[in-house]
Amino acid sequence: MNIIDSIILGIIQGLTEFLPVSSSGHLELGKAILGDQSVPEESLLFTVVLHFATALSTMVVFRKDILLLIKGALKFKWNDDLKFIVKIAISMIPAIIVGLFFEKHLESLFGGNILLVGCMLMVTAILLYLADKAKNTNKNVSFSNAFIIGVSQAIAMLPGISRSGATISTSVLLGNDKTKAARFSFLMVVPLIFGKIAKDVSSGELTYESSNFTMLSIGFIAAFISGLFACTWMIALVKKSKLSYFAVYCVIVGLIAIAFSLFY
Repeated sequence: MNIIDSIILGIIQGLTEFLPVSSSGHLELGKAILGDQSVPEESLLFTVVLHFATALSTMVVFRKDILLLIKGALKFKWNDDLKFIVKIAISMIPAIIVGLFFEKHLESLFGGNILLVGCMLMVTAILLYLADKAKNTNKNVSFSNAFIIGVSQAIAMLPGISRSGATISTSVLLGNDKTKAARFSFLMVVPLIFGKIAKDVSSGELTYESSNFTMLSIGFIAAFISGLFACTWMIALVKKSKLSYFAVYCVIVGLIAIAFSLFY
């Protein structure tokens, strides 16, 4: 992997982390097209670093919301802010379970399995189409909703299923307000990303020997900058109910990926 490849993959991650088209799926497609020969562990490391960059961009975009949540929680009262934080914690449970018990199985899927990516993009397209047709409401995410959305997030760990697309779609299909669904979707992933980074650092997985530090840094910067743009854009798109356009896009890219895997 060279500098240009790192920039391209970083931009892909930054844009597709928030746009409902599967960042992990596009990264795998990008690596296949660019001829990346990384072993699954190194490939996953690069993916994790780019996700870390977009987690930071999420914090920048939602900095006011995060500060209000922290201030509200420090009052040590059962208020809306503390309830929201508890809902975030509940939503993390399914992904934590999958990460703890099926991590090695997940890693094996991040080695250029383009057929899987194509099929999962088709699943993402169906979810987006259904969510786009749902009526808008003023309903907040409930505690039970938070867990169900968390299950969607855990399933979206598969390359090709959009995390934001799956979680926002699930939330909207549960009858929640689209804007609130997007806010919950973007904030719920932040602690998981930081938890993953902390776990990898403590276990010694993120070492200079396991990947090129310069390439990781360049990819990180590209993902962070493009993530700032995409996160802001996606919030506006969800409000305007434009998810069906991304459903069409996922179908097209999914079919191309399936054809690529079968005939290339």
